[in-house]
Amino acid sequence: MSDIAVNPVDEVLPAPRLAALGLQHVLVMYAGAVAVPLIIAGALGLAPEQRAILINADILACGLASLVQSIGFPGVGIRLPVMMGVTFASVAPMLAMINAAKEAGGANFSSVAVLTTIYGAVAAAGVFAIVVAPFMSRLLRLFPPVVTGSIILVIGLSLMRIGVGWVEGPFTVPNVVDGVFKGMIPNPNRDALDGFALSLIVLLVILAVTKFGKGFIANIAVLIGIVVGAIIAALAGKMEFGAVAKASWLGVTVPLQFGFPDFQIAPILTMCVVMIVVMIESTGMFLALGEMTGKKIGPDELSAGLRADGVGTIIGALFNAFAYTSFSQNVGLVGVTGVRSRFVTAAGGAILIALSLVPKLAAIVGAIPVEVLGGAGLVMFGMVAATGVRILSAVDFKTNRNNLFIVAIAVAFGLLTLIAPGFFKNFPTALRPILDSGIILTTIVAVALNAYYNGLGAQGEAEAQLAEAAKAAEH
Repeated sequence: MSDIAVNPVDEVLPAPRLAALGLQHVLVMYAGAVAVPLIIAGALGLAPEQRAILINADILACGLASLVQSIGFPGVGIRLPVMMGVTFASVAPMLAMINAAKEAGGANFSSVAVLTTIYGAVAAAGVFAIVVAPFMSRLLRLFPPVVTGSIILVIGLSLMRIGVGWVEGPFTVPNVVDGVFKGMIPNPNRDALDGFALSLIVLLVILAVTKFGKGFIANIAVLIGIVVGAIIAALAGKMEFGAVAKASWLGVTVPLQFGFPDFQIAPILTMCVVMIVVMIESTGMFLALGEMTGKKIGPDELSAGLRADGVGTIIGALFNAFAYTSFSQNVGLVGVTGVRSRFVTAAGGAILIALSLVPKLAAIVGAIPVEVLGGAGLVMFGMVAATGVRILSAVDFKTNRNNLFIVAIAVAFGLLTLIAPGFFKNFPTALRPILDSGIILTTIVAVALNAYYNGLGAQGEAEAQLAEAAKAAEH
C-alpha cells in the first residue's frame, strides 16, 4: 500500500505532542487573552466575583472560537493553525461607551446595563461580519499598509494609557464591611511606590527573559513576568483571595448571565466599524499563515475565515465576552516552531475550554493586582504600536510624500481624545462612542485621505501589499 502525502496543515500529530504544543499556544496567548476582560471589568468597577465571570467567559469563548477557526465547518473557518482571542481594537470603543454611560447616568450608572449594551453591539457586529465576509476581498483596496499601519499604531498608543493606568493602580477598590461587598470606593493608595516597584519588577523580568530566554521560554516572557509579579504580590499581601476561596473548582459558564443584549444603534455602528478593522487585520494574518504553511489562500478560504471571526464574536456576546480575532503572537509562534498542523491550535482551543470549567482559576487570575499587569501592559501595548510602525516601514514615503500626510493626519485625529478627553464634549451624545474612539477616527480619516491622495488602487496590488505587510508584522 502506497503512502498518501498529507498536507502539513492537516497532519494529526500523536496525542502527547498535540497536548504539549497546544498548551504552548495557550501559554503564549493567555496573558493577552485575559487582558481585555480585566480592562473592561476595571473600567466598570465590577466586584471580584463579576470580574472572574468575565475572565472565565472569555477563556471559554477563546476556546470555542479557536476550534471553529482551526477545525472548520462548511463555509466557516480558515482551517489553519489559528488561535482566537478577544481583539484589543474593541477596547477603546467599549471604554468610550462606558465613559458616556457614566456621564449620562451619574449616580444611577449601572455596570450591568452597560454590559448588555456592549453585548448587543458585539452580537450585531458578529452578524455584520458574517454578512460582509464575502465582500471583504473587494474592500481590500481601501486598506493598503499606509492605512492599516496607521490604525494599528493608534490602537497601541490608545491602549498605552491603559497600561500606564495599571502601573498607577486601580482608580477604585472594593469596599468590604464585615465580609460583605458594599460597592467601590476611590483607591487611597493609587500611585503608591510599592505599586510602581511591582510593575518595574514585572517589566525587568520580561526584558530578562526576552534577552536570555530561548525558543518557547522567550515566547512566554510576558506570562513569566506576570507569574513572578503575582507571586511577589501574594507574598507581600497585595492579592485578595476572598473571591478565590468562594469560587468552586468546577463550573459551567452560563450564557447571557448579565441579561439579554440591548441593541442600540450608535454602539452597534461603532462595533461594526471595529469589526471591519478586525477583519482587515485577520486577512493579513491569514495571508501570512498561508505562506508560512504553504497553503494557498483564495477568496473562498478567506471568506470562511472571516465568517469564523463573526461566529466567534457572536459566541463572545452570548457567553458574556467580546469580539474575537486571530492572535498575532500565535501566528508568529507557527513560524518559530515550524509546526503547521491546525490540530495543534484545535488542541489549544480544547485546553482553553477545559480551563473555563475551573472557576477558581479565573478567580486567581482576577485577583492579580493591576500593578502586576502594568509592567506587562507596557510591553503588550507597546508591541501593538510597534507592529503598526513595522507595517508603515513598508510604505513608500520617499517618492510618494502624500503618504506622510495620510499617516500624520490620521494619527493626529486618533490621538485627539487621548490628549484631550473632552475634545468632543459638545457634540451629540449619540456620536460619542464613535468620536471618543481614536481607532475609529483614524480608520475613517486614513481611508478617506488614502482615497483622496492615492485613489483606490488595483485589487491585486492591494492584496500583495497587505500580504507583505502581514509578513513584516509577524512577532
